[in-house]
Amino acid sequence: MSTAIDTPVEELARERSLGVLKNPVLIALVITVLLIVVGQIVSPGFGSYNQILAMLRVASFLGFIAIGQTIVILSGGDGIDLSVGKVATLGAIVASKIMEGSNDNLVLGILIPLAVGCTIGFFNGLGILLLRIPPFVMTLGMSGVVTGLILAYTGGVAGGRSAPALTALVNGRWLFNIPGVLYLWVIATILVTIFLRRTWTGWNIFAVGANRTAARLSGIPVTRTVLLSYVLSGLFAVVGGLMLLGYTETVFLNLADNLTLPSVAAVVIGGTLVAGGIGGYVGSAIGAVLLTVLSSFLTTINMPESGRIIINGVVLILLLAVYGRQRKLRA
Repeated sequence: MSTAIDTPVEELARERSLGVLKNPVLIALVITVLLIVVGQIVSPGFGSYNQILAMLRVASFLGFIAIGQTIVILSGGDGIDLSVGKVATLGAIVASKIMEGSNDNLVLGILIPLAVGCTIGFFNGLGILLLRIPPFVMTLGMSGVVTGLILAYTGGVAGGRSAPALTALVNGRWLFNIPGVLYLWVIATILVTIFLRRTWTGWNIFAVGANRTAARLSGIPVTRTVLLSYVLSGLFAVVGGLMLLGYTETVFLNLADNLTLPSVAAVVIGGTLVAGGIGGYVGSAIGAVLLTVLSSFLTTINMPESGRIIINGVVLILLLAVYGRQRKLRA
């Protein structure tokens, strides 16, 4: 008698345990910790407090860019933004030109690049919504446009410097010797999570990503929601570029180009479905940390750059391979 009653309870408990073990955020966190432990064994000091802080600081640059990428992917419709790397670079270049190593134009040096990023995101959204251009094609094409804008703006030679205040924010050590940019990243993570989980606009993004037809029939402003998603992607891409500028103090024509695909990988690692409608930013933030720790680990074991690029590419392919399964599940 007791067996008949207990069996369903045991099965439910087992299912919940398996559900926790299959949680992508938890898996990413465990892999990150394992990489740090193995790195510490292979190279003492890899897991030290200061080294972990250094890796987290670098991860924050990708993390800021992944905020916009998360929102775009959550909005569905095969949403993806392949222009974020170039937009981040353009934002940093414009900021450095305006700041010119002085705090006098710090506010303009932040606001103008942010406006540029929002504008590019706006045109991405218009192309996708009005011209019916697939997001992959539209944002890839926009990446080429932004590359041309960078060359036209700089004449092929990047100049300018970060304002000392911006550099102090990113590289300066605050409470517990933690870089200021990490505090900013934590605040951004909290605010973005509240935005997605506790506001009507955030709920609309999930609803539109889950089923645009149903969302439209429910009275949700689908066009406005998708357009906002791409505007936010451009905005946070520039935020990532500004943080990179503060870190390097100078700019390069390809400053953030290599963060485009990792921003997609970070979102997928964090459990956000590429099909849209399911996920969140906390997972993307952990995904950004995992990718950064992986890159640092491969560097620590003296793997050639070619090998690191291959491994990162393979990881990205394996992660995005779930796309087809997600589409089937969503259908």
